[in-house]
Amino acid sequence: MKAIVVQEFGGPEVLRVEDVPVPMPGRGEILVRVHAAGVNPVDTYIRGGAYARKPSLPYTPGYDAAGVIDQVGEGVDGWAPGARVYVAGTATLGTYAQWTLCTPSQVHPLPDHVSFEQGAAVGVPYGTAWRALFQRGEARPGDTVLVHGASGGVGVAAVQMARAAGMRTIGTAGSETGAALARAEGAELVFDHHAADYAERILEATGGRGVDVVIVMLANVNLARDLALLAPNGRVVVVGNRGTIEINPRDTMARDADIRGMLLGNTPPGDLARIHAGIVAGLANRTLRPVVGRRFELADAPLAHEAVMAPGAHGKIVLTMPA
Repeated sequence: MKAIVVQEFGGPEVLRVEDVPVPMPGRGEILVRVHAAGVNPVDTYIRGGAYARKPSLPYTPGYDAAGVIDQVGEGVDGWAPGARVYVAGTATLGTYAQWTLCTPSQVHPLPDHVSFEQGAAVGVPYGTAWRALFQRGEARPGDTVLVHGASGGVGVAAVQMARAAGMRTIGTAGSETGAALARAEGAELVFDHHAADYAERILEATGGRGVDVVIVMLANVNLARDLALLAPNGRVVVVGNRGTIEINPRDTMARDADIRGMLLGNTPPGDLARIHAGIVAGLANRTLRPVVGRRFELADAPLAHEAVMAPGAHGKIVLTMPA
């Protein structure tokens, strides 16, 4: 089979297609024929050797995918060949490959109306959004939620979830195209994060009260401003960060506010199961609708890694597998 194999940490050029054996499922494992794989920023951090948890070389990248179950190993109940699934994690090699091995807890049903490309956009973005919004942010119906980068993979997911759960949703985006996407997915108001006065406009839109929860993708740019936007007992959930920032702790004191970090990989198994139970239900009832921004062939994985780190993302970037 064709797979991306990384022999050394480095730039996008280390992502090379190689011929590798199709893995065979052992006891408690499921073999999935991958139709599309998701590309996430964390994939680039791992590839570059800058991530705290580095895999042993050589390795195949990828956490997200969608496809069809090919084979099931001994001891696997509830799954059979032919089932459409999305994948959130793998047992051995990653998802940038025509086949991948998973444990039963890593595969989830994919409704017929959701394409494989959309399914590849679920795992990390929707898992992160659910964890940030409901579990770390403790957002509730009636809350006002600010989602930074509301046109990106995590941002779109968070907007859809907040709107479906009865929250007032405000987004930020860097272009009118991105703003239009965020509005189409459920954001009541969207502000240009390049505008000098966007924070003041958010406060005006909330009658000066501020927002209950902020989902921030670039905390090194936004955190200090976000703290001043919080309502009493508000929470900022840090989903992404690329540097340091100076904040005024008095902004937390005045509001009894919290700054809460999260990393999807830290999620306890029980919480992770609840996350995907909610996502599967949302996909089935169509309140969750993954948006695919750009598609690349497997051999163009280096270009996909450049694209996922570029500003102006509109939905998820996915890799399509060769026939």
